[in-house]
Amino acid sequence: MITTTPSIDQHIAALRPKLIAFARLQLRDNAAAEDTVQDTLIIALEKHDSFAGRSAFETWVFGILKNKILERIRHERRYFSWQDSDQSDEDSFEHLFQENGRWEPANRPKPWGDPDKILENDSFWKLLDTCLLVLPDNIARVFTMRELMGLTTHEICEALSLSDSNCWVILHRARLKLRGCIEKGWLV
Repeated sequence: MITTTPSIDQHIAALRPKLIAFARLQLRDNAAAEDTVQDTLIIALEKHDSFAGRSAFETWVFGILKNKILERIRHERRYFSWQDSDQSDEDSFEHLFQENGRWEPANRPKPWGDPDKILENDSFWKLLDTCLLVLPDNIARVFTMRELMGLTTHEICEALSLSDSNCWVILHRARLKLRGCIEKGWLV
């Protein structure tokens, strides 16, 4: 049985909801997210004595979670092939641009205001979370691996068996879908 000081238990308890939310966003499966976080917390508790303090405790635990998520994705990849979501006419982004590559005037991105103030606004972050949740699973997985987990496109391609160009197309689709979703919810 693992024994810990109450402060570690309290810190882990406070951190757990953030870990669950991140794992659910990445894995898109509540049971898988719970299992992965459970594995992460077990490792964090078992190896707490070896935590050197070179980073914040939360950063260290999220690093463990990131590795556990990648392990799970690699394991799933062995049993399930990657399936890019069917591309519907809505996913075709050609209508957004003119032949010269410039934005169609009606589809040009709208200004969102002062970026620093937006990033400090809790409502923006809630909207972004909502928009991430409505992305198709495969697009969300690639986007969160790149932008939230900080993986390189090479690492993403390796983990998901994607070509480099397919990864960039998926990232482009994710960014355009997120922009559209945010503009609908933010600039009403």
